[in-house]
Order: sequence, then C-alpha cells, then structure tokens
Amino acid sequence: MYIKRQLSDTLKKAMIQFPAVLITGPRQAGKTTFLRNELEEGFAYVTFDDPVERSFALNDPNGFLDRFGDKTVILDEIQYVPELLPSLKLRIDNDRKHNGRWLLTGSQQFHLMRNVNETLAGRVAILDLLPLSIKEQFGQIPLTLESILWNGCYPELALHPEKRNLWLRSYMQTYVERDVRQLQNIRDTRAFEHFVSMACAQHAREFNSAGFSRQTGITLPTAKTWAGVLEASYLAYILPPYFNHMGKRVTKAPKLYMTDPSIACYLTRQPNGEAALSGAMGPALFEGLIVIEAVKAFTNAGKKPALWYWRSHDGLEVNLIVQSGDKIIPIEIALTTTPGTAHLSGLKKLRKLAGEDACEAGILVCRIPQEQPMAHGIKAIPWWEFPTWISGRI
Repeated sequence: MYIKRQLSDTLKKAMIQFPAVLITGPRQAGKTTFLRNELEEGFAYVTFDDPVERSFALNDPNGFLDRFGDKTVILDEIQYVPELLPSLKLRIDNDRKHNGRWLLTGSQQFHLMRNVNETLAGRVAILDLLPLSIKEQFGQIPLTLESILWNGCYPELALHPEKRNLWLRSYMQTYVERDVRQLQNIRDTRAFEHFVSMACAQHAREFNSAGFSRQTGITLPTAKTWAGVLEASYLAYILPPYFNHMGKRVTKAPKLYMTDPSIACYLTRQPNGEAALSGAMGPALFEGLIVIEAVKAFTNAGKKPALWYWRSHDGLEVNLIVQSGDKIIPIEIALTTTPGTAHLSGLKKLRKLAGEDACEAGILVCRIPQEQPMAHGIKAIPWWEFPTWISGRI
C-alpha cells in the first residue's frame, strides 16, 4: 500500500525547474518508494546499496551513466558514491534543457550536502522527505494519539504496527553500526547508544551539552559533535530559540526533539502508547509530535523550517513560533482537554513584547474535540487539525 505524500507537488515543480533533484531524509522514511510511485513508467533505478553497482560507478563512471540512455534515472543512496557527482555534473552541463532527469536519494546530511553543494550547485533541487505526517496518515490508517506516539510515523511501522519492537530494534542497531560510523568515526558505540537514550529521555527539553557530557562521561566537544550527528542523520531536530529584539533576559539554548515518537518511546522503555501518553513523558511526547509536524509542513512545501521557541527569564514559554509572511505566530502546545487562561500566559507575553503589528494572537493546540475561541483573540484547536492549519500559514 502506497500512501500519497505531501511532497508530491513540490517534487513535480522541482523536476520542471532543475536537471537533478535530491531527496534526503532518514533511512526508511520512504524516499525510494516515493520516487518510484511518483514517476511515470520507463524510468531506470539503481541502488548503491548494491556493491556491484557501487563498484561499477566508482571504476567507470562514464560507462555507468551511458547505460541509461535518455531515461529518467533514480540513483538511490548517492552518498556511497560521491565520486560519481563530477561525471554527473558534466552530463547535466552538456544537456541543460533536460530537466527532471536525474533523481538522487541520500540519508545523511553533512557529508552528502557538502559533496552535492560543491559539485551540483545551481543544478540540483534539494528536498527533505521525513516520515509520514499526521495529515498523510489520516484516512489511510486507523489513528489515535496513543497509536501515533507508540507506532510512530515511519511508513513500515505505521502500516505494520505488529512489527514495532523488532523493527525498532533492528533500525537502531543499523543506525549505530552503519550510519553513525559513516558520519563520524565513533569507536565507543556503547557510549553513543547511551547518548541517544539520554537524548530520548530529554526529548522536548533544552539541549545542555554540559549536562550530556557529565551524564555520559564524554567530553563537551564530543557531546556537541554527537548532537550534530543526531541532527545530520535526521534522528533528532534541534529547535533554535527566538530572541530577536527580546532583550538579554531570555533563554538562548536550543531544544532537542527526537524526529519520531516511536524511537523516544522505545528507548525510554514505555510499556505501551496509553501509558506513554498518561505518564511523565506524555506532555513532552505530545509537544514533540506537534513541533515535528510543523517541520514536516515546511519540508513538504520545499522550504526551510522557519520555527523557534521562546522562554523568558521568569519561566514563561511559547512552545513554538512560526514565521508566516511578515508576522510571527506563537503556538502553545498542551496535552489538556480543558484549556484555560493559564495556558495563554506565554502567548500574551510574547505578543506584548513583539508588538501586535509583528505578532499574531496565536493558537493553543490541545486535545479538545473541536475549535474553541479563547480570550485575547487566541483560539484553541484540536491536535489533528494542526497539520491543515499550519499548511495554510507557510
């Protein structure tokens, strides 16, 4: 079963405008399935997971590319053969009018982006495909808040929840033993696994590299580097603070979110979705789900996320701030089913500081059954309506 992805329209536009399109994102997010279902019949497909194809491309790049003739080509896991990119550049430059011919996929940001930007700058559109959004799953999969947090949003898990425990165990083992070793020469994998587990335990909290360093027994520079590895491999998202014209007395540390809630639940040993939601991590898991949903809305539109959070020196916080045109929109995220004035304090404070001309009244995302107006022009919306709401604001 193929679930239609929201990135589809963005891909079509990119193929009209650029000779090559690179789809990046975490392993198992559905990049290959997405391309193979979006293209018309007659395309060629090669994966560089295959050592034979990898060797062919490395030893005879021109011969490798000659075999495709004029076909549209999917080159899967291109990060394994960066040496092929210069030859691909020459092909593109010799036929600049042929857009949408070369479709590349890759699972790692730092090394892949460096090679692509150095070689194919101006010739390639770069798009991110993250795991399924809530909007993509609704109508396709029986969905509850508990099931989303427990099973996550990777297509294989969403479609086959009975595989959950074994799939996640295998995914994390492959991640540590394969992906991480290619991004960084990490010798102490046990310490790195502890670091990842700690990141899950600190899901939706400020990232304090000194605290991570102390608790995992690694150096401060290593803690910062490993946080970058989590982000580069799409396992985590780091949300920056908003302090534009807000004075000095605001928090300037970023917050760390695991990209998929199933991994956070798995590595913090939650017993089931109901317990995860009602337990101590419930508010953090819910907040992370909404924040990452906002990230997906931007990436599916082919845009860089314009997202922040804000916290004042006296503890007031706005969980998420979205740039929409020339204004910012503050968003409070609360697990509550009974929203009240206490949930609005951060929204009101931020708007007062930023000014009504620059900041909208904002919204509260919670577990109510239908949209509800609140004081000061703020409205509360159900969590499942948030994807539609934010898609209309970016």
